[in-house]
Parts: sequence; C-alpha cells; structure tokens
Amino acid sequence: MTRDELLRLHDQAKTEAATLNADLHAVFEASQQSNADDEHDPEGATIGYERAQLTALLDAKRRLISELDEALQRLDAGTYGVCERCGNAIPGERLEARPAARTCVGCA
Repeated sequence: MTRDELLRLHDQAKTEAATLNADLHAVFEASQQSNADDEHDPEGATIGYERAQLTALLDAKRRLISELDEALQRLDAGTYGVCERCGNAIPGERLEARPAARTCVGCA
C-alpha cells in the first residue's frame, strides 16, 4: 500500500464521516421538531434506532481515520507493513484488505 493509496482512503473516510455527521445532526434536528412518539410507532425504525445506528457508523469511521493516521505515521517511520508483535512482514494481501493492519495474520 502506497502513501497515495493510504491518503486516498483517509480522505474518503473523512468525507464519509462528514456525511454521517451531517445525517446524524439532521436526525437530531428532526426529532427535536417532532413530538411523534417514535417508540410506539408501528411503521419503520424508530428515531432512536436511526440515531444509534448513525452514531455507531460514525464512531467506526472515526476509528478508521485514526487507524489510517497511525498507518501513515508508521509509513513515515519505516515500520509500515511490519508486524508489531513478531517483527515479520505483513503480507501484501492483508494490507490490501486491512490497510491499517498492525499485525501479521499469525499474530492477529
């Protein structure tokens, strides 16, 4: 995985996080403007469920951004692609699947 690829993934994750954050704020605003009893509404998901789902997705995206930041730091330090536990190289296939991987498959 190259620096450009990591930066592209990082930028993409930041864009997705911004969208999720905007969606979450829209749900908050909609729930404040409505006096609907969503807990007893038989149609569709509740506002609480939507809020929880968006919050979980946003948290996961923020963790990915942090992990990609750390991967970029490891790249700068010359330790990207080296297992933090055993010191062996992390296979390219694993880095393709998990660009921020810190460990090889055996140590994971």
